[in-house]
Amino acid sequence: MSPFHQILGNNLVANITNFTVWFALTFWIFIETQSVFATGMVAGIYLVFTAGMGFWFGSIVDHNSKKASMQGSSLASFFFYLVATALVFLEPENAFADPYGPYLWGFVLIVMMGVIAGNIRSIALPTLVTIMIPEDRRDKANGLVGMVSGIGFLTTSVISGFLVAFGGMKLTLILALAFTLLAFVHLLAVRLDEGRVAPNADIPEEPKRVDIAGTIRVIAAVPGLFALIFFATFNNFLGGVFMALLDAYGLSLVSVQVWGLTFGALSTAFILSGIVIAKTGLGKNPLRTLLTVNMITWSVCCVFTLQSSIWLLAGGCFIWMLLGPYAEAAEHTTLQKVVPLERQGRVFGFAQSVEQSASPLTAFLIGPLTQFVVIPFMTDGAGADAIGDWFGRGPERGMALVFTIAGIIGLMVTIIAFNSRAYRDLSNAYALKGDDDDGAAVASPV
Repeated sequence: MSPFHQILGNNLVANITNFTVWFALTFWIFIETQSVFATGMVAGIYLVFTAGMGFWFGSIVDHNSKKASMQGSSLASFFFYLVATALVFLEPENAFADPYGPYLWGFVLIVMMGVIAGNIRSIALPTLVTIMIPEDRRDKANGLVGMVSGIGFLTTSVISGFLVAFGGMKLTLILALAFTLLAFVHLLAVRLDEGRVAPNADIPEEPKRVDIAGTIRVIAAVPGLFALIFFATFNNFLGGVFMALLDAYGLSLVSVQVWGLTFGALSTAFILSGIVIAKTGLGKNPLRTLLTVNMITWSVCCVFTLQSSIWLLAGGCFIWMLLGPYAEAAEHTTLQKVVPLERQGRVFGFAQSVEQSASPLTAFLIGPLTQFVVIPFMTDGAGADAIGDWFGRGPERGMALVFTIAGIIGLMVTIIAFNSRAYRDLSNAYALKGDDDDGAAVASPV
């Protein structure tokens, strides 16, 4: 097995482990406290820490070997999980039952720090693709990276549910310790020649620091690159609608058991998408591919809730999940070519911080807005009077209207982006950029 595929497998184990802990914590904390506030705070903590630490994690990746960064990620996760395991076994009586108790939230923060430490891998992996894979095959390699993420997404919720049911957080954390250690030990045996990258004459050598200002200068030096990052951020901003309402909308149509099984089955679209990208690539202009799939997904978002139908919802979600990895792979492929390798960790970290900050903002805003404005509007308000005869009335139709509006806005913004100067400039920069594979250490088969 090539080193690249070994790294992919290692990341798969680490991702499943970390996200299983996150999902299990969410399930477990609701069982212990019966508090929706508590479960919502777990998601909020994850997203806020992800957005805030991307800059620092990117610097870690740039200033150290990628393999060492990933090993450090595993060691940090192992340490936090070990402390959390001790807290579980030393729990004072009923300390976890109080949704506002300091012991519970100290435990949650420590567990989530173990999960967050795994995000170093999500920054290191695309930089390794740059190093290990020739430029003309990176789009296919990024498809495999998306497939690994999809497999993790598919299995995590199922594994978490069984672990919490049979052993609570004790069993979850013990297994997390075992698999985190396994990922670390396996990395010791993977031989990577990351190469030595020649200094870029345009970027003077400087002390090892986060250097947000320098990263911004690098991004600004590539015409249209800021526009790409902010376009992805805007997509995530609208995507927060799904974070806030998708489960509630699905559960308004079917039982929790049916919705859980449906969502698990639909998640296979991530895997299928990764396989297809690995075979066919993204075309000569990944940026065009990114905007094309956005046109399709936002068009689907306009119509997949027009009627109360689980089949229409399932079809829309399948297309959304099928095309999502194309957008992510296209963004990574573009960044890998136009950004100097010695800066890629910080640029990927910057993008992660900026892009991830959008979804929680929307999620926190859209829930109250839907509950107190849109649902009354579509239940017995002006919206119900105007379009209720064909669109429907009631709380479920209020949520449906939010999806439709988000789809229309997303489609309009994508059309504007397709006709923008930033799109043309970045496409030209990608086409004219010479192959930066002087630092490619391993031409792994993809």
